[in-house]
Amino acid sequence: MDQFDIYLASASPRRHELLQRIGVRFRQLAVEVPEVPQPGEAPPMFAIRMALEKARAGACRTERDPALPVLGADTVVAVEEAILGKPRDRDDALQMLARLSGREHKVYTGVALVGEEEQTRLSVSSVAFRDILPAEAEAYWDSGEPSDKAGAYAIQGLGAIFIERMEGSCSGVMGLPLFETAELLTHFGIQVTSDK
Repeated sequence: MDQFDIYLASASPRRHELLQRIGVRFRQLAVEVPEVPQPGEAPPMFAIRMALEKARAGACRTERDPALPVLGADTVVAVEEAILGKPRDRDDALQMLARLSGREHKVYTGVALVGEEEQTRLSVSSVAFRDILPAEAEAYWDSGEPSDKAGAYAIQGLGAIFIERMEGSCSGVMGLPLFETAELLTHFGIQVTSDK
């Protein structure tokens, strides 16, 4: 069995790729956590709570090695205080893209590491979209890319053509902020960027 440093409580290929970039050895754990904001819950608090709940759900899995911590993450796209989750269907995605069109929004990504202790971090980025024509939004939906993405777009894919400017963490908008993740891993004594 290959050695690994942590468990990743996510099936996201983007988080998988990002962890590999910084040389972290991990095993993925599939977790199911309802992603529902509580009444009045602010977007950054929702992102942190979801990341922590995912990591805790992974930590409860019986097949894992209890000596290794579990990493959870969650990304929340918000216009003002309104959270834009994964689109339910085509109409929902088109409404989200229309809402994001020609304006700035925030992307909050919470990261949690659960082991002998629990630690969390939050990445906050600002993303400004150019105006998106309705026909462009429809074509983008037809590409299949936005169907499972918060805010109905992916910065690492075709959705990047809508982004006029961004301040913050590109990896955070993708789903796993590497600066904050490396901080957590270092806190738990796990080396990053080393040749293992």
